[in-house]
Amino acid sequence: MLVRVSYGTAIAMGLVKAKLLARPTTAYLMTYWPGKCSNDCAFCAQARSSKADLDRLSRVTWPAFELEKVVKALPKGRFGRLCLQTIDYPGMLEDVFFLLKAFRPLSLPISVSITPVKRKILEKLKRLGVDYIGVGLDVASERLFKALKPDFEWEEMWDFTERIVDVFGPGRAVIHVIVGLGETDRELIETFEEAYSIGADVSLFAFTSLKGTRLENLSPPNLERYRKVQLARWLVEKGLGDRIILDGDKIGGFDLNGIDVPPRVFSTHGCPACNRPYYNERPAREPYNFPFLPEKGYIKNFLTQLNSQRLR
Repeated sequence: MLVRVSYGTAIAMGLVKAKLLARPTTAYLMTYWPGKCSNDCAFCAQARSSKADLDRLSRVTWPAFELEKVVKALPKGRFGRLCLQTIDYPGMLEDVFFLLKAFRPLSLPISVSITPVKRKILEKLKRLGVDYIGVGLDVASERLFKALKPDFEWEEMWDFTERIVDVFGPGRAVIHVIVGLGETDRELIETFEEAYSIGADVSLFAFTSLKGTRLENLSPPNLERYRKVQLARWLVEKGLGDRIILDGDKIGGFDLNGIDVPPRVFSTHGCPACNRPYYNERPAREPYNFPFLPEKGYIKNFLTQLNSQRLR
């Protein structure tokens, strides 16, 4: 049986010889299928209408290896977690169950990102050692959702999230949100508020344009907006959403009086031990999500920049 391994994970495991700029703290794996996903999400390289390479997800290459070889090499990576990504195809669930059984002897916590499944499937995933579920909402706008994810329904994703919280507990459903798909800042904040109100968490991604996808000509979000959205997500998580100042549908600023903003606000936020190095950006550029804690001076400079723009 084959399983895909993200390029950075494969380097950390010794399956590929190359230099690591930031070591992944989670092993990122993906189910193998020799064709495209049965779904047609507009931004995804795996979408059924995509002309992008089969071994791509976001800007990362995912080479395939024999499962036995992967299981044997995983301890070399000194990972704190396994994260199994899935695409939809006939027999996908059976493959997931088989993989989880193969990973159990490693005694690592496991996250699975999967499209909506019934409660009994979630309960089986839990019995097989899964403790977090990633929810591919992706589009933080009901207005745009159907056009960008035509095979899914907005309410279906939220119902699925509630099932996960019910089975796994609060904070164990991690909703993936991609910034830069045409959504407004207000829609992002409303999505954050809905997620945290039902006991879910939110993990942010920056849109990455990929040649061969329907959105190949869409530009990624600028870094300034992304930083503001990261701060807004953290404020909503902490129950401080009223400190976000909206100017129409855009974030106009923040009332941060008496609030100590920690550096982790701008780092990768997801399941425990997740750092996703350079998933959305080229290594030569400042990352949207730092795979490590930025220096405290970075926070100070960011807040100074906000003030210089006459933002509170």
